[in-house]
Amino acid sequence: MLLHTKTLLEALLHLIFPHLCAGCRSDLLNRDHQLCLECISSLPETSFHLHADNPVERIFWGRIPVTVATAQYYFTKESMMQHLVHQLKYKGNKELGFYLGTLMAQCLAETNRFAGIDALVPMPLHPSRERKRGYNQATVLCEGIASILQVPVLQQIIIRNHHTETQTHKSRIERWQNMEGSFTLTNEASIEGKHILLVDDVITTGATVEACAAELLKAKNLRLSIAALCITHK
Repeated sequence: MLLHTKTLLEALLHLIFPHLCAGCRSDLLNRDHQLCLECISSLPETSFHLHADNPVERIFWGRIPVTVATAQYYFTKESMMQHLVHQLKYKGNKELGFYLGTLMAQCLAETNRFAGIDALVPMPLHPSRERKRGYNQATVLCEGIASILQVPVLQQIIIRNHHTETQTHKSRIERWQNMEGSFTLTNEASIEGKHILLVDDVITTGATVEACAAELLKAKNLRLSIAALCITHK
């Protein structure tokens, strides 16, 4: 009787406050999920986490010493992935970001390549942009990852000093000039000798991640790995 009553109550609440898929707006999903099974299966996975020398790792060859790196999905214009990232960054959908973080963590846990991570560091936003948005989307992703991998999220380890222009149409030298002085490591002692996973939402040219990683690597005996939700794909 109690179980029947609970089921009816849940059905009534779902009717009044429908829980919709963030991808297709279907209501055919578990309340603990943000995407339906059809949308999850259609996400453009890269499987980079399983392979050494993958395209994300190659971005940083000869530039910074990265232990391992990955991006979980391909990002293309006018795609579902763009729609989801837009919701996370501009529509305040933190629940979606946390959920996507758990999907990232499940993939990272599939391989021993990412074993031994001591802590997560979200790519910092400039304070004014974070105040305007209300949160840092990379921190939300980290919180989802941390809920699965059971490692701490370290904030205020590194700060972003100023806004930067888009990197898309710049040369490699121009990208570096654009990012020069963009980050400051504020708590070096807290990451010395650790294996840190730097987390970002979208990798495009890699210049922003590279600049942040180079600043983090000023810490002694630091091992640095990188995980992004997406990598742009033409």
